[in-house]
Amino acid sequence: MNGASTAIWPGHAHPLGATWDGEGVNFALFSEHAEKVELCLFDPRGRRETTRINMRWHTDQVWHCYLPEARPGQLYGYRVYGPYEPQKGHRFNPHKLLLDPYARDMVGQVRWNDALFGYTIGDKLSDLTPDTRNSAHGMPKSRVVDTAFTWGDDQPLRTPWHDTVIYELHVKGLTIQHPSVPLPYRGTYAGLATEPVIEHFKRLGITAVELMPVHTFINDRHLSRNGLNNYWGYNSIGYFAPHAAYSATGDINEFKTMVKRLHSNGIEVILDVVYNHTAEGNHMGPTLCFRGIDNAAFYRLMADEPRYYMDYTGCGNSLNMMHPRVLQLITDSLRYWVTEMHIDGFRFDLAPTLAREVHAVDRFGAFLDIIHQDPVLSQVKLIAEPWDLGEGGYQVGNFPIGWTEWNSRYRDTLRAYWRGDGSLIGELAYRITGSSDLYEHSGRRPYASINFVACHDGFTLQDLVSYNDKHNKENMEENRDGENNNLSWNMGVEGPVSKNLHIIQAREQQKRNFLTTLLLSQGVPMFAAGDEMGRTQKGNNNAYCQDNDVSWINWDLLNKDQQFLGFVSNLIKLRKRHPVFHRRHFFQGRRIKGAFVKDIFWLRPDGKEMNDEEWNRDYVRCLGLLLNGNAIEEQDERGRNIRDDTFLLLLNAHSQPIPFRIPTHIGIGRWLVAVDTSFETGRRTDNRTFNTGEQYPLSPRTCVLLKLMRKPR
Repeated sequence: MNGASTAIWPGHAHPLGATWDGEGVNFALFSEHAEKVELCLFDPRGRRETTRINMRWHTDQVWHCYLPEARPGQLYGYRVYGPYEPQKGHRFNPHKLLLDPYARDMVGQVRWNDALFGYTIGDKLSDLTPDTRNSAHGMPKSRVVDTAFTWGDDQPLRTPWHDTVIYELHVKGLTIQHPSVPLPYRGTYAGLATEPVIEHFKRLGITAVELMPVHTFINDRHLSRNGLNNYWGYNSIGYFAPHAAYSATGDINEFKTMVKRLHSNGIEVILDVVYNHTAEGNHMGPTLCFRGIDNAAFYRLMADEPRYYMDYTGCGNSLNMMHPRVLQLITDSLRYWVTEMHIDGFRFDLAPTLAREVHAVDRFGAFLDIIHQDPVLSQVKLIAEPWDLGEGGYQVGNFPIGWTEWNSRYRDTLRAYWRGDGSLIGELAYRITGSSDLYEHSGRRPYASINFVACHDGFTLQDLVSYNDKHNKENMEENRDGENNNLSWNMGVEGPVSKNLHIIQAREQQKRNFLTTLLLSQGVPMFAAGDEMGRTQKGNNNAYCQDNDVSWINWDLLNKDQQFLGFVSNLIKLRKRHPVFHRRHFFQGRRIKGAFVKDIFWLRPDGKEMNDEEWNRDYVRCLGLLLNGNAIEEQDERGRNIRDDTFLLLLNAHSQPIPFRIPTHIGIGRWLVAVDTSFETGRRTDNRTFNTGEQYPLSPRTCVLLKLMRKPR
């Protein structure tokens, strides 16, 4: 195709992006303040610009044309003309090739050079003088795709929230070292769909995978200079295109095949999405896409100095959620991933930024209202990371009905409690019963709380019990990055130990304590890939730039890691079998409908109920809760009353053993020990049972679960 023979028709302003209709391709690009837009076509390798087309047609601030000779696979980009006036918020520069915000696929990577910046880089660094060098040679290219795919009978799984167990993973890190995944598929979408990986998911019993960012992202220039990579991917530049580096085939259908295969094995796919900022950074960042298309429309600018950006994210910029076209971009992207890619839900990074109107976070703001009313998006799983870096950005408990939230108060409470900190019993009680103090007042249920102890950001579970301090020097920021308050405990020795059996056993027991509490708490449990197998990042609590074995999962497991994997798998099975651990409503804590029975009892070690004075004692670190399976007072989807076994959960964070008397509150019976974390397998080796009224020998720093074997009289 060349400029002399290319047929050009007006086309349409909708839909935005490059759309193949079976005969040709419609191109449409929004820019409110542009004066001229050129569509640039490239050869199949993206190295030579073959054609430049003036998009003469302009409707409702959308520039558009139709090329009847264009086909899927065509590489393209845009050049947008307008004023270069940073002081007024405009940064147009037609010398810079721009990615299509709606591109369904992108080819190539950013090759860093000074031409990628819209301003002249000289001895005196300033963004006020435009740069006239062509940036195309260093830019990825947008690619036209055919979205056709045979989904067959694939349908949304719609696993109920109360039945959900989430496994957070990195597409590359999970399989790059997996010995049973074929070499070409390691670290890719195809790798996630291989039999060995799916068997691992099924053995664990998880119901959903949460993929760390797979929207196209770039590697920061300063990381490249230091020989590092933006491994985590919270640096998006393409909200419709799967990140190409995770593809074994270079075809977006690989991603769809992965989703279809996971669905066929009962596993939902949730995406971690980053709509709060883009990879273009602050006013000194590169011009790759939005900045050159319409800086003043896409970004939040300082009202009194629009040369600079409002930054609620710590990443240099924030998308302008008050502009209708930005809201459209995000909701169009979300709908695309649901309708075209069959995604089951989203975790929104720094979600309060999306809910900011003029400045403050507004739980009734436009973005949240749109999601709530949308017939597609309101039906998928919505998870908020409920904090950002702006004023008033900590919003745990404040998102509306329909949303769940990463519950950082759960994480911090469990870490501090099992470390042995005092004055936490009351807080702990709220957290393990679904955080009713955060969610019940707004009409939400226990599953509004996404419970976790460790995730991608911070220490792994293994490092949480192995390090007191962060060890981030490999990030080349002089150990300044990453959280300082980890609420961790190394058991007396910093880092790994190979010969001190006492410390090794204590760390394994502490890991069992964490995941037992997590998986038996009300709410939705989430844990990070590898935590079930002793994954370590060597004390790095901010491994965002470690694309190496610091972050990659090691599948060569020690005996203790194999044992822990089996323990976690059994815990998840236990949780799934018993609805008393994943209730749909909060505990009432009182007699139900005038009957004698209560649904929960809070107990002290003598088997009596806790009183107000005991809740407030600093030294109390031992607690029991009796979960009455006959008083759930809920119905399943068919209207049948839900009944379950009765359980007694005992928690002891003391350094000393505490005999705990089994209570008589719901009658007499014998109790089976389902879990005792003081044993290496998590089960007593003597298979002993205990009678009501008998004392259970609760070991130091131990979590125990007892099941009533006979129904009460």
